[in-house]
Amino acid sequence: MSNARRKQPEVVRRRLLDCAEALAVERGLAGITVQAVADAAGVTKGGLFHHFPTKQALVEGMVADLLHRLDREIDAAIEKDPEPRGSFTRAYVDSVFVGREFGFDTPWAALSVAMVAEPHLRRLWAGWLDERQHRHQDTDDDPMLEVVRLAVDGAWLSVTIREGEAASDIAELRQRLIGLTRR
Repeated sequence: MSNARRKQPEVVRRRLLDCAEALAVERGLAGITVQAVADAAGVTKGGLFHHFPTKQALVEGMVADLLHRLDREIDAAIEKDPEPRGSFTRAYVDSVFVGREFGFDTPWAALSVAMVAEPHLRRLWAGWLDERQHRHQDTDDDPMLEVVRLAVDGAWLSVTIREGEAASDIAELRQRLIGLTRR
């Protein structure tokens, strides 16, 4: 390992996460092997294990990183929304349907499908979602807004499972759901 890598552990960690995410998009969760990630990142398996002691820790690190990025995307959208009521839900809708990081051909797609089957990943997602709903309860604690968020999750999962083939026009569905947040 070069001297530069030892002095920049966050750069190596970031590269490991980025390479693992790229493998998830390309090959699915099964394509994320310790050797494949280490090779793609240009580090040894020992170097990977220094940052992530197990493959599960690496995958959980990817999910945590994606959730952090989702937070930033949603928070930025909320700041721009002039209407407080439903702002979290509108930001959530937009992040899922048109977001830069969370669309249908992203690491999020591969990991979200895996969350259905993996209890430890489901717990990470559920904890994130519960905390966000609690954080935004003043603006988004309305049964209709919860229905909208659940509809978004269902539509997103449906499109993801069909590998991008939308059952209906996504832009139209997005508009209808956004409209429901304003009633």
